[in-house]
Amino acid sequence: MPKKLLMLTAAMMLVLSACGSSGSKDEGSKGTDSANQSTTDQATDTDAKGDDAATDDGADATADDAAYKTPDMDFDLGGRTIKVVSWWDMTIGEDNPDNIQKKKNLEELEKKHNFKMEYVSIDYGEYQQKVTASLLSGQPLGDIVRLGKTYTVPTLVKQDLLQPIDEYTKNANVFNQTMTNSLYTYNGRGYGFTEDQGNLVQGIFYNRKLMNELGLKPLQDYVNDNNWNWDTFIQVAKEANKDTNNDGKLDTWGLANNGLVEFALMSNETGLTKDDKQNLDDPKTLEALNFESKLMTEKIPRPTEGGDWTEPGQFFRQGNTLMYAGAMYEIGGLKTDMPDADIGFVPFPKGPSASTYHSFEGLLQALTIPKGVKDPDKLMYIWEKINDIDSVYDYPGQSTLESNFSNEDDINNAKVVQPNLLVLDHNTFMPDLKFYDFVGEINSGTSVSTVIEKYKPVFQSAIDKVYKK
Repeated sequence: MPKKLLMLTAAMMLVLSACGSSGSKDEGSKGTDSANQSTTDQATDTDAKGDDAATDDGADATADDAAYKTPDMDFDLGGRTIKVVSWWDMTIGEDNPDNIQKKKNLEELEKKHNFKMEYVSIDYGEYQQKVTASLLSGQPLGDIVRLGKTYTVPTLVKQDLLQPIDEYTKNANVFNQTMTNSLYTYNGRGYGFTEDQGNLVQGIFYNRKLMNELGLKPLQDYVNDNNWNWDTFIQVAKEANKDTNNDGKLDTWGLANNGLVEFALMSNETGLTKDDKQNLDDPKTLEALNFESKLMTEKIPRPTEGGDWTEPGQFFRQGNTLMYAGAMYEIGGLKTDMPDADIGFVPFPKGPSASTYHSFEGLLQALTIPKGVKDPDKLMYIWEKINDIDSVYDYPGQSTLESNFSNEDDINNAKVVQPNLLVLDHNTFMPDLKFYDFVGEINSGTSVSTVIEKYKPVFQSAIDKVYKK
């Protein structure tokens, strides 16, 4: 049922129930409360409800329509140019109905409030240095500036270089509540914002054609049976490591990636660091590192041929490797290079201490407002009004997923993963954290307990350096 029809049907049902039920007032209160939840929370609820969710989705949509919106403001910015700085051109395009509406909103706002929006793009290779230097000098390059979390929280925030913006991001139809209130925070305040309600989707791409040729059990069956975990993942990888022409050498492999530490951490709901402490003693972390050690000591992944970070993707493209752990932004290139493969997608398998499937981000980024920029409340108001639209899509990333996958299972797997983003913060403390040395010792066969004891002080020293302890 189309989204707008669902909303209309739900609205009619609410009117009827209000006329005939003494409990309608309490139900209305619940609806208002749910409207203030993040879109990611609603997506999780929808996935959990399954086929019975149609009527509930309509109610949720009605609640969204009544969500908090900043009251209309009347102001004149006197012809001011508002600069939005990123490492790509953020000019609103006209590539889909949502963006067409956002562009129209911007044009109307520019006339009403007498300003001009300018989008500034700076090359990624020099971005951090240039933007950080401008903030330290008290002359920020823009009014709204995209910043990577690794060099922003806590480093720039501790120096009082950014404006807390969480008081302006209460409209959940626009602002990603998880980003501002959970992921980009310091001392209880939110410093990063985004209108993007989706998250980076990561998981396992697999070659259905190869899977069928090898006579393997469909990977989707493990997901359907709630039995897609580290053990079954290793089992599948081993089953695909085959010598199909009996020449004494493997010619098909189960796993393209030569090491999966970050995926292992994510899938067991842990990390190498936690706030201002090393987290190597956490039992969940120990489980993840032992999983990595098992993969490597049992020689399960396809052996490296000395390539760079793109090697696993290239292995997968050859068509003789079943699984590749990667990110959804790669799907277009994979499909182009593998037109006959029938690429599927499943979540990365759950670890023994995990409650659900996850995605992860190691280089989180968001928009910020530098300290000293004039009228942050008006800037946030403008951003809200640009992006406060009634989307034609039913969920974040719908256009991308439906254009790249024809199989509903693949789409649903991505939808399950997307809301459950974990951020791995160890990149914040690099290079002093010695991450690659740490992983290298585990992958070379040194016992996990020995590596942990060696690197605990190294990790903590790197963390203390950033937190200035």
